[in-house]
Amino acid sequence: MSEVNFPLLSFIILLPLLGAIVTGMSRTAAAAKVSALTFAGLELLLTLFVVQLFDSSIGDFQLVEKFDWIPFLNVEYLVGVDGISVLFLPLSALLTTIAILASWNSINHNPRFHFSLLLALQGVTVGVFSALDMMLFFLFWELTLPPLFFLIGLWGIGSQRRGAAIKYTLFMIAGGGPLLLAIIILAVDHATQMGGSIPQDLTFSLPVLLQTTLPADKQTLVFLLLLFGFAFKAPLVPLHTWLPTAAMEGPTHIVAILTGLKLGVYGILRFAMPLAPAAAVEFSWILSVFGAATLIYGALIALQQTNLRRLLAYASVSHVGLVVVGIASLNMQGVQGAIFQLLNFTLVASSLMLIAGFIQHRLGSTDTIHLGGVAKVMPKLTCFYFLFALASFGVPGTSGFPAELLLIVGALTSHGFFGTAALAGAILGAAYMLSFTRNAFFGPIIHTTVNQVQDLRPRELVLLCAPALLILLFGFFPNSILNINQVASEAWLARLALQVP
Repeated sequence: MSEVNFPLLSFIILLPLLGAIVTGMSRTAAAAKVSALTFAGLELLLTLFVVQLFDSSIGDFQLVEKFDWIPFLNVEYLVGVDGISVLFLPLSALLTTIAILASWNSINHNPRFHFSLLLALQGVTVGVFSALDMMLFFLFWELTLPPLFFLIGLWGIGSQRRGAAIKYTLFMIAGGGPLLLAIIILAVDHATQMGGSIPQDLTFSLPVLLQTTLPADKQTLVFLLLLFGFAFKAPLVPLHTWLPTAAMEGPTHIVAILTGLKLGVYGILRFAMPLAPAAAVEFSWILSVFGAATLIYGALIALQQTNLRRLLAYASVSHVGLVVVGIASLNMQGVQGAIFQLLNFTLVASSLMLIAGFIQHRLGSTDTIHLGGVAKVMPKLTCFYFLFALASFGVPGTSGFPAELLLIVGALTSHGFFGTAALAGAILGAAYMLSFTRNAFFGPIIHTTVNQVQDLRPRELVLLCAPALLILLFGFFPNSILNINQVASEAWLARLALQVP
């Protein structure tokens, strides 16, 4: 691990939290908006600086900061990044900035509290991606719940928004129990193997735990506990029902964050697989089965949807299944494709949900019965929608193509059946997106309200340009992503005692 003198990552974690306080204390709603956007913009610049400092030729953790936190339990404040996690920092910061701009004029009730919660959520999310101590990770993981509970419950657009907030929170709390139990088992096992006493010789440090070989029976237990805990937030079928509910009831810019940042899948990649490598290899078929089931189920349900927000929610579930199949393939193509697709979620899935929000704000609905002929009156919005839709099912020239190609090749290389499922999921993805597009954006204008809507405003146009340009950039130059995580992916595979192709 390479440590640094200046606590850059800590500053990046604390800056949005400080911004949340300043924004909450603003005297006017306008001042709160400017404050939130300023802090989010600074956060984006600092996370880009982290990427600039990052050395992709090193597979170990970099920019590491380590301080004693709870000495009695040997819990440390330990943060750092590697090739797997580093790009999630600027993309999550970009998503928060876009969410602030998207909700600029739509939040009339208590805007100071709203934008404060957005910044607080940004800070703890960066903490999730940076934490290298398991207890610190669990703290940040759980701290994502309060902001999302209030953001969905107070500013949701559906009549059942409070119920949706409670449902989301209960699902996440249910997933937190297995995670905490697995973390405790890991710490206690390490102390036992070192011949130490409890609690003095416990350790929750991820780098240390990676060097501690778990017994076979405990590996199985830890892997299944971590997998079950992360499956709630991923989400994997049948633990996915909170996402369609949140998509229909919550504010679209918050749902964009939920669909764009797949913290549960990141947890499987970062913790569940490398901490119990023998069990991960042995039970990779279970992961593949759940991934394939989620992929096909989500796509088939999306194919039947007539509401864009619900369709995008099930599409997000389906794409999660594809990523999990890629992780379970246990080869270089699958792992790099999984990381690439997780980064894609931040750009593609969130942007499509924001466009659904723009339509909802103008027409009061995203159901096809209230649409039809949208392309005639909103050509700019339609162009962006087409780009993001094409990227979502992997058309060449977009960032979705190299990601899905790697995932499908990885799955086919590992097991033909799951590779076939991945191919079927890609075909179904094109089917449900194109079918809805034909019904909602083309054809005659049936409702007079559609004929009166305004196309994208300058602010909306600008905020969609950033992800659109990145989708094209990563589509034509995928090595800009793959080169950053290649060494870390090789180290991840070596941890699972597999030969890298």
